[in-house]
Amino acid sequence: MHSVNDGRQASRLPLCLVGCGGMGRRHLSGYAALSRAGLWRADLVAVFDVRREAAEAVADDAERLLGNRPRVHTEFAAVLDDDDIAALDVVTDPSTHHAIAVPALESGRHILCEKPLGLTIRACQAMLDAARSSGAVLATAENYRRGGPNRMARAVVKAGLLGRPYLMVQQLVGGTDRVVITPWRHRKQRGTIALDMGVHLTDLVEFYLGPIASAYGRGLIAEPVRRTADGEPVEATGEDSLLGQFRTVSGVEVQLAYLPAGPGHRYVQRTIHGSAGSMAIPPDRTDGEVELRRADGVVRGRELAAELGEAFVLDDTTVALLGPDGTGGGAPFAEVDAGYLGVEIADFVSAVLDGHPPEVDGLAGTRAVAAVLAVLESAALDRSVRLDDVLTGAVRSYQDDIDEVLGLAGPGASEGTEARPA
Repeated sequence: MHSVNDGRQASRLPLCLVGCGGMGRRHLSGYAALSRAGLWRADLVAVFDVRREAAEAVADDAERLLGNRPRVHTEFAAVLDDDDIAALDVVTDPSTHHAIAVPALESGRHILCEKPLGLTIRACQAMLDAARSSGAVLATAENYRRGGPNRMARAVVKAGLLGRPYLMVQQLVGGTDRVVITPWRHRKQRGTIALDMGVHLTDLVEFYLGPIASAYGRGLIAEPVRRTADGEPVEATGEDSLLGQFRTVSGVEVQLAYLPAGPGHRYVQRTIHGSAGSMAIPPDRTDGEVELRRADGVVRGRELAAELGEAFVLDDTTVALLGPDGTGGGAPFAEVDAGYLGVEIADFVSAVLDGHPPEVDGLAGTRAVAAVLAVLESAALDRSVRLDDVLTGAVRSYQDDIDEVLGLAGPGASEGTEARPA
């Protein structure tokens, strides 16, 4: 077992970026944002991609942005054999997450893994089991919750300013027939956009309101044929949309509609309604303000922050990267995005070096996946599905063919995730 990472005795974390595509470049921008702020506590010692050209290009950019050129690996076995690497930042497509993370965790390396943590519960569980066995840190890279508005929204709920919450409405509806980000996000066995975007939203539900208990709904392919920027057709085999009704353990109903299709207006809403008022939360990675409406009027932004007082305090890293309100203050999107990613990366590095749990650990990432899968499983069963039953593998018919492709089918596969957050 790799033993370099009793990182609590180390001052810096030797890191390998695994995946040098678009998301890998975004993570590199997060490293650079931390470096500029004097908060970069890792050393990028290596990058990995099976495409040498992509890996060399990211290594060149890393040298320019961070001051040192990492070594380049194009075989994953070489990453595992590299004793200088103590942790991996995994940003490959999600169908490969478990195949990369499990042997790395078993060798004692710490893992920050992009969401969705895995395509199925068995994939997530294999990662959880490996982390538990080795004692290595497993964190899920979930960035939406890191911004000031989402931190404030959670504080409003926790401080009781809404009274008793009873309804959350999340709506992202409207789009085109263009491919959403990349073609693989329209393939069931690679990781659909319904799952890829859905885990952002289910993570936020649990961040605001606590554990999800059950789900009902369905996924659908709204656009059977998507088009690339060059007009090339991409036949969708996995859901591009998610329509779900959730109930939290505390009894809050959540209505979720994610449907990135259909020309015309794009409808965006994220609101929480309670016995003492309603709250509107702005779109993610914007400088919009949280707005609280009560019988005595409307309070928002700085006025709302003042009312919350010590219930809403951003950490130093968030303030350094995203400003005093945690929004980025109207900076270009790329800078704001790098700030959000920098906050999640800094939390992972700190978890390893300082010995505390990451904010979004492997179980939290698994629960976000399970909540989306519960909607998809409920469509197959035509009934509401308990999240616990998805987490334990009691309900999994939607996932069976994916597990077959991933090599996770059969009686020897891992099951039995603990159902509640740690």
